[in-house]
Amino acid sequence: MKKTILVTMLAIVFIGCKDTPKTSTSDVAEDPMIKENLKEAALEETDNTEVAVVEKPKQKSIKALKEALTAKGFKTFDYFDKTTKDTILMQQYFIAFLKRGPIRGQNEEEAADLQEQHLAHLTKMYELGYADISGPFGDDGDIRGITIYNVPTLKMADSLANADPMVKAGRLEIEIHPWWAGKGFSLR
Repeated sequence: MKKTILVTMLAIVFIGCKDTPKTSTSDVAEDPMIKENLKEAALEETDNTEVAVVEKPKQKSIKALKEALTAKGFKTFDYFDKTTKDTILMQQYFIAFLKRGPIRGQNEEEAADLQEQHLAHLTKMYELGYADISGPFGDDGDIRGITIYNVPTLKMADSLANADPMVKAGRLEIEIHPWWAGKGFSLR
């Protein structure tokens, strides 16, 4: 039973990686639990079990990535991590704080319609590659949420953030700040 589950997990990982090119096989192989499961599956493998081998996609060098970003107008710098001896490419992003706006007198139906338009706008920003992550805060404070824009200039981030229907209606206001993060790092 355990062997069947592990082979099924491997098949799912293989198929999932094949369908979503953004997923790196190194991310899967670095997970300690998955590493251990892969070792166990290899030990239990019999002659009639096939194991798929997934090659790691070639990645641009830090130098090539930095050159490409610079050519598009992005600000970057190299950070050398003394502990790991790795060079990390830092990129400037723009974090937009969506704050409670002065016009909040919309009725329930208008507010719901604006919320739908707001979510459609954020989805479009993500799909077009302008925004990397968005989300609301879990309290009822004046700062309602954030969006991190992956664009080269403050002017562009400000323009995209202010195109949000909630902002146009005055229900939200935008406050934007430059923000630096390691290129390619993900949330944990």
